[in-house]
Amino acid sequence: MGTVQTLVLSVERRQLCGTVIPDRGLGYAYGVSDLQVPGKLLFRVPPTAVLGAVLLAIAAIPFAFGAPGFYVILVVPVALIIWILRTRTVVDAEGLTVRRVLTRRALPWSSLKGLRLTKRAGVRAVLTDDTEVTLPSVHPRHLPALALISGGRLEDPLTPVSED
Repeated sequence: MGTVQTLVLSVERRQLCGTVIPDRGLGYAYGVSDLQVPGKLLFRVPPTAVLGAVLLAIAAIPFAFGAPGFYVILVVPVALIIWILRTRTVVDAEGLTVRRVLTRRALPWSSLKGLRLTKRAGVRAVLTDDTEVTLPSVHPRHLPALALISGGRLEDPLTPVSED
């Protein structure tokens, strides 16, 4: 079995995102200078967070069966697991797709005016009608990757400004 290498996408010595790819013995590894833009980016709560919700459910079992009617306390871990698995933001060439527990909203690039950063390190999409849509699991550190996927529709906030 081959070794595992890290593929790093970088523009002007800034790491945009990384992914682990197995080396299948092809003898060809992508260098940092070979910029390859992924087709889509997925921002979500890490699936390992489900483990915490499962542990919460296990800890709630004695309380749930301690008295009649307390079994409804098990709804909290189940709802948490559903929230972890459903909530996400997908970015691709067509635009942004925001998925919540019960809803899904597609935002084409043409309907976006820009992005707004919140005080709590969140990112919101500002639409052309000045309404805002919160982008789940997207943080300011992800803005260079969003700019790369957008194909120039969004500006990279880390790009140095020329002093002309």
